[in-house]
Amino acid sequence: MWTRHHKNRKFGRLILPAVTIAFLSYFGYHSIHGDYGLRAAQEFERQRIARSAELAALVEHRQQLERQVELLSDGSLERDMIDEKARYQLNMSRPDEIVIFDSFLN
Repeated sequence: MWTRHHKNRKFGRLILPAVTIAFLSYFGYHSIHGDYGLRAAQEFERQRIARSAELAALVEHRQQLERQVELLSDGSLERDMIDEKARYQLNMSRPDEIVIFDSFLN
């Protein structure tokens, strides 16, 4: 009868823990530094906040433009608005007036 004798190797006992540590290290590193890791999530959040502020500014600007268009729309023309737009477009004013254009300040 044949029997097999296994040699006691210390190297063989360490293979499974070493592979486990390697996998955990790989996935742990990429969960923090990867494309979708914690640092990338912080960067995405920073971009979201910046773009939300930009969106709010653009919405406010659009509302101002819509108010101006509403004042110029047919049926609700106001003399002051027409006068203001004509003076701005023609770059003219009366001799006794002081004109300050606020579009240069924006």
